[in-house]
Amino acid sequence: MEMIEITAETVEQAIQKAEAQLGLGRDQFAVEVVREGRPGILGMGSREAVIRVSPTTLPEEDVLSRVAEILDTLLGLMGVQGKVEVASDELPLGLNIEGDDLGILIGRRGQTLVALEYVTKLIVVRRLKAWVPLTIDVGGYKKHRRDSLQRLALYLAEQVKSGRRAMPMEPMPPDERRIIHLALADHPDVTTQSIGDGESRKVVILPRES
Repeated sequence: MEMIEITAETVEQAIQKAEAQLGLGRDQFAVEVVREGRPGILGMGSREAVIRVSPTTLPEEDVLSRVAEILDTLLGLMGVQGKVEVASDELPLGLNIEGDDLGILIGRRGQTLVALEYVTKLIVVRRLKAWVPLTIDVGGYKKHRRDSLQRLALYLAEQVKSGRRAMPMEPMPPDERRIIHLALADHPDVTTQSIGDGESRKVVILPRES
């Protein structure tokens, strides 16, 4: 059973976010508190709460073909010509959309793709009456973006290490900020934190205290 990680300002907000993301009630998933949130002062020193959640119910039937069919139907309703391919038949299920001129499915900073995946999950929950862990990619965009962000994080970490001063990154959606946090989680010389609100929320890379 897949476990996913959710971040928010407080544990309670993270649980509410998990309910919305999974399309499940609170009694349908288990919660492990990894880290309590901390508000900080004037945005500095703040720390997001982190929880891990795992659904307590999964469908027993083979759902891969039905999930692919749901996504294919959704693309048709959007008027988008794309071929849905199976990237992984193990949980979390992985689907990739291939075709020409599919930038409309990615959107600015991948926001449209995030919305597409979210809507697909909601439809799957309602059709199958169970939460199914899945990811959707378009032409390998997520993989390329993840690799690019990891390289950028390591490069900026070296700049922070040598300059001994904090360096803010551009605003990013939650899943991309998580990539940065994870890429530098074990770095010996720098640490990370998220600051800002809404679409302006960004990661700041700071020198690690001695």
